[in-house]
Amino acid sequence: MKKSLIAFTLVAFGQYATAQDNSKVKEDKPYNQWSVEVAAGGNKPIRPFTTGFNNSDGNTYFANPKFNHYEFGIRYMVNPKFGLKLDFGYDNINNRSGSYSPATFENIQYRIGVQTVINVGRVLNFESFTSRIGLLFHGGIQVAQLTPKIGPFKETTEDNGGIIYGVTPQFRVSKKFVITADVSAISNFRQHYSWDGYSNFLDNTANNRSDNLSGLMYNTSVGLTYYLGSKEKHADWYVEQATVAATVDAAVNKLSSLETMLQDTDKDGIADYLDVQNDTPPGIAVDSHGNAITAPITGGINGENGSNGVVTKSDAIRDLADKGYLNVFYDVNKDTPNAGSTNNIFHIIKFMNFYPDAKVKLVGYTDKRGNNVKNKALSERRAQKLYQTLVASGIAADRISITGEGIDKTYTNDPSSIGMDLSRRVSLVLE
Repeated sequence: MKKSLIAFTLVAFGQYATAQDNSKVKEDKPYNQWSVEVAAGGNKPIRPFTTGFNNSDGNTYFANPKFNHYEFGIRYMVNPKFGLKLDFGYDNINNRSGSYSPATFENIQYRIGVQTVINVGRVLNFESFTSRIGLLFHGGIQVAQLTPKIGPFKETTEDNGGIIYGVTPQFRVSKKFVITADVSAISNFRQHYSWDGYSNFLDNTANNRSDNLSGLMYNTSVGLTYYLGSKEKHADWYVEQATVAATVDAAVNKLSSLETMLQDTDKDGIADYLDVQNDTPPGIAVDSHGNAITAPITGGINGENGSNGVVTKSDAIRDLADKGYLNVFYDVNKDTPNAGSTNNIFHIIKFMNFYPDAKVKLVGYTDKRGNNVKNKALSERRAQKLYQTLVASGIAADRISITGEGIDKTYTNDPSSIGMDLSRRVSLVLE
């Protein structure tokens, strides 16, 4: 029976493979589809057992690892998400040391199975976060022959049959080799022998009869998979081009959207998505919303207060600095200024060069997200890096002091993203 079964399975699987080979004329897959798998591990029979028999030490939580299960398989992937598998298994089932069975037992089981395989790694898009870890689900039908080597039914073989299902994590070592681990369950709908081999449903002797026609056993193993074929990748790791194209298109669309948001139509240093007044004339100072700033005339009008009534450009810049209008802004969790603040840094450098006696303090802030300790450190790094930029531009280091205030309290009640954007800044304060 065993020879007939194996012959039938091989012929059936071979016919399928031949059909697939013939289909190559119509479609040449861009990935390899065949693989060979070997594995070794242990078995854990659960039921049925003759009363009093078991194969585990009841006084321990975990039994010592024992290699008594071996398997060999051939797998064919129809596409990157679905495949078929033909596998052969060997199990030596015996009582472990400390199992307290009334007699020693040993059974040999040969198994053959035909299973479907689902590549969960491709179904769930594992490629979005890893290129080496995979996961396979498998399940199908299996038949086996169980032969006791000890006891009243010694060397008398019975047939088992049922289903097999399991999960196989994968770790890709190279293009050709993959390390696997597997946990499988064998559930028999037809099983005459108990796993100890001392009971048989077909036996009419009261002491040896077992009315349980079902069985359950677990297999755990580690193994190695070798990919056949000359293509660059196997189907296990191949990503469909449609998926790649969709990902690229999404990234391009996102970049295009960001480029549009970051445009600065009036070249005032404020990105359009933050710029309330995006038609500011060249040379006009603006606030963080892009509004043109009209500096107060500190010298008076028509010579009032002893002045000549003329406000110079340098006075206007100093007045802006004095009133806290010179700020440098940052993106989330960044300590380098964002692109929109380049113009502001330029104004600060020009101011420091125009007033060689001026001393300033750089005060760093963060938005309200995150904890206080990390925000305090981030605000100090922002001020420190701006300090380094100014010193590298020729400003004397003793003219600049820095401090980090952490969370900016000015916009803590503003739930909008604009309030968060305004909080992430370094302010220049005249000393």
